[in-house]
Amino acid sequence: MSANLAAYATSSGEAFQFWVLGTVAVVGALATILMKKAMHSALSLAGTMIVLAVFYLANGAYFLGIVQIVVYTGAIMMLFLFIVMLVGVTAADSLKETIKGQRWWAAACGLGFGILLIAGIGQASLTEFAGLGAANSAHGGNVEGLAALIFTKYVFAFEITGALLITAAVGAMVLTHRERTERARTQRELSEQRVREGKHLPPLPAPGVYARHNAVDIAGLLPDGTPSELTVISTLRKRGQIRDVSTEAMADLKALEQRSEERLGRDRDEEEATR
Repeated sequence: MSANLAAYATSSGEAFQFWVLGTVAVVGALATILMKKAMHSALSLAGTMIVLAVFYLANGAYFLGIVQIVVYTGAIMMLFLFIVMLVGVTAADSLKETIKGQRWWAAACGLGFGILLIAGIGQASLTEFAGLGAANSAHGGNVEGLAALIFTKYVFAFEITGALLITAAVGAMVLTHRERTERARTQRELSEQRVREGKHLPPLPAPGVYARHNAVDIAGLLPDGTPSELTVISTLRKRGQIRDVSTEAMADLKALEQRSEERLGRDRDEEEATR
């Protein structure tokens, strides 16, 4: 009788852990959908996943806890973060709706799901509770018990889930693959098109030509000392990340010319004096 009461009772440490970590999980979940920057939303979701892993470990589901950390938080979320950092998603991009009214539909679906969830939890009643320890001991451990349930009782659900994931992966590859509908043009055809359009025919000059530096964000100088915009890529020009050293370069060039004239003048005077 005491063992059954202990299964239903909650210790003060478990209650403290639940309320503290549960609050962190709820805050992280709300921050995931309320943050304006995609990077902050992804980090909030990673924190929520870590809290869920702690809940799994605290309840004796060690396999699910480790999988939650290694697979979901460590692999999937980190991959998502890398993609966000490489692509560069900004707050302005997140405000653009590709489908009109999708925010209202999402809010309505979320509200309906919340009502169904609250109604389901309110109608649920647990009269008997076997406990995770009893379920694990029946098969010799948590991993063994989970494997026995997946490959015996829930084998069809597991196979259907795997088929759905494979179908989703194949569908994503099909949607992202773009089949070429026209013949690829040769280098000769591309060069002839550039000639007809009157574009810059020879290769573009390298950055920093005739300048003091050869960095990619420094425009090269033409023979008259003016900077050439062709020497810096268009991305840096649009961002305004071009360092202008034309004034400094012109001053150095002027000083060099002056020293050269002085040197030539002294050489000429010495030559006349020797004659």
